[in-house]
Amino acid sequence: MVATDSFANSMQQATLDALRVHAPFSDMTQADLAWMVKRLSLVYFPQEMTLLDAGGAPDGLFIVRQGAIEAEAPGQGDTRLLQLNAGELFPLGALLAGRAVANRYVAASDCFCFRLAAADFHALLERSRTFSDFCTRRIASLLEHSQRAVQSEYALAQDDERRFSRPVRSLVQQPPLTAGPATRLGDALAAMDAAQVGSVVVCDDAGRPLGILTLKDVLKRVTLAGVSLDAPIAAVMSAAPATLASTATVAEALLLMARHGIHHVPLVEDGRLIGVISEKDVFALRRLSMQGIGGAIARAGDPASLPALAQSIGALAHSLLAQGMDAENLTAILSGLNDRLTQRVIELEARAAPLPDVPWCWLALGSEGRMEQTLATDQDNALIYRHATATERAALLAFAERVNQRLAACGFPLCKGGIMASNPAWCLSAEDWRATFANWIQRGDAPALLHASIFFDFRPLYGTRELSDELRAWLNGSIQNQRLFLRHMAENALAHRPPLGLVRDFVLSSDGGEAPALDLKLNGITPFVDAARIFALYAGVDATGTAARLRAAAQRWNLAADTVESWVAAFHFIQLLRLRHQHAQQTRGEAVGNRIDPDALNALDRRILKEAFRQGRKLQGVMERYFEF
Repeated sequence: MVATDSFANSMQQATLDALRVHAPFSDMTQADLAWMVKRLSLVYFPQEMTLLDAGGAPDGLFIVRQGAIEAEAPGQGDTRLLQLNAGELFPLGALLAGRAVANRYVAASDCFCFRLAAADFHALLERSRTFSDFCTRRIASLLEHSQRAVQSEYALAQDDERRFSRPVRSLVQQPPLTAGPATRLGDALAAMDAAQVGSVVVCDDAGRPLGILTLKDVLKRVTLAGVSLDAPIAAVMSAAPATLASTATVAEALLLMARHGIHHVPLVEDGRLIGVISEKDVFALRRLSMQGIGGAIARAGDPASLPALAQSIGALAHSLLAQGMDAENLTAILSGLNDRLTQRVIELEARAAPLPDVPWCWLALGSEGRMEQTLATDQDNALIYRHATATERAALLAFAERVNQRLAACGFPLCKGGIMASNPAWCLSAEDWRATFANWIQRGDAPALLHASIFFDFRPLYGTRELSDELRAWLNGSIQNQRLFLRHMAENALAHRPPLGLVRDFVLSSDGGEAPALDLKLNGITPFVDAARIFALYAGVDATGTAARLRAAAQRWNLAADTVESWVAAFHFIQLLRLRHQHAQQTRGEAVGNRIDPDALNALDRRILKEAFRQGRKLQGVMERYFEF
């Protein structure tokens, strides 16, 4: 009897050790994991044996111990959708929702699986918060594991591990300096000097921020403008300043600063001012300097000085990436700084030669239009103007050519397809842009769909914003009833399937003489971007970012929030993997690209990538159903 107990205990310990190397079991308490292990049975399945049939009720949870399991799509012959390997769980969705199994699961090789009865599975959900959290938000939980691994890899200081997720209120060092709108300017400046602070917030009687004045504003708005120190501060303040809730994170503060080109952010609770943080406060934790880069861009008087600043933006992106910043905030900050660089190029070139007195606006397209730029991105831009003579249009084209060349010198290569504002085809009046878009919508052929996938992501970057806003309103109003065109867009989008494999985890492709690899842009990011664009156009959503489009469109169709967030998390993981891959290539002095060898990934990232691709397929499935007009 003692020997039998000893054998059982050793078997349970071996099972526990085997599970401990996989999420979520690696994070579960010893007691919860031991409770589960005692209730597991080990089941053997020979190659090609069916474990679960589509349409059947699941009677338990399976955990792959050894071998591989493949899932087949019902009604599609032997089409196998995905492969599950050691540590992966199925059929989670059916068990959680109490529904039939959606796919047929077949042993791809001789396979051993642990099985947990359905009743024990639900009991474990109640017992273990870690297990429940993983099952209900699987990809987000896996991402958190990956994020921690990246931070460990870069051996960050302990106080850096949570620096981007800590609340901004923790950075407030002293009470904010405030003034009423009628306060004499001289008195406000004297108070700033006495307090040794760089800003004063103008508030109403209830303590709500009305404006802000910083030392950087004083030179231009007071000294050079010759404003009397007896003037009220309201005459020179920046009205309606961008604010953050005191519970917002450091990452959100950085993103706000990057988007608005500001260095001070008032913090509010219930609308009332409770403090002010500066970029200096954020980066006092570590020697990073968005302020230095942004300030240098703003001060640059010669376009020739901007390429070096573009390199600084890349260096800052590398630093933020190394410290574990998530892809959503990182790409937004990177795009925000690139915006400021581009805007400065446009500003300087607009001053260099007289421009016609006509309203115009520089449009960002493609990944720049979506604010999803990575470390390798070429130019996609266009120009829209109200009305112009042939001579005026020629001057705008010459101006656009100078800007395109300056941006190329800053590390943004000229678009090989000529999608740039200096191309006469993409420097058009508002009327001609509407006619061009209308022509694409009417045709719906391959070239029209390709152009739509780039140009319909436009957003204003510099100039008369109303021109862009009017074009967006016209497009949203015109396309919602064009169901045939939307169906063509959906069919075209389905040509780029997430590359989940049959024999291997992933389907690899060759590009020229290169070794087979995964294209994280074409087959990873594009399925999410394309689906989000189609949903947004049909919903009349103004947003251009992929995550914002998915969330906004989901509200219109009442899609489950957790489903949408799984799509968003999957999209951002693939973006993060692209950024990390490009960072490694730049570090090694290699050409930067999007093709990656999945065998070079660690086991955790391979697992998350497979889950991200599955989410891409699920999103495409929803899109396909919605647009079967």
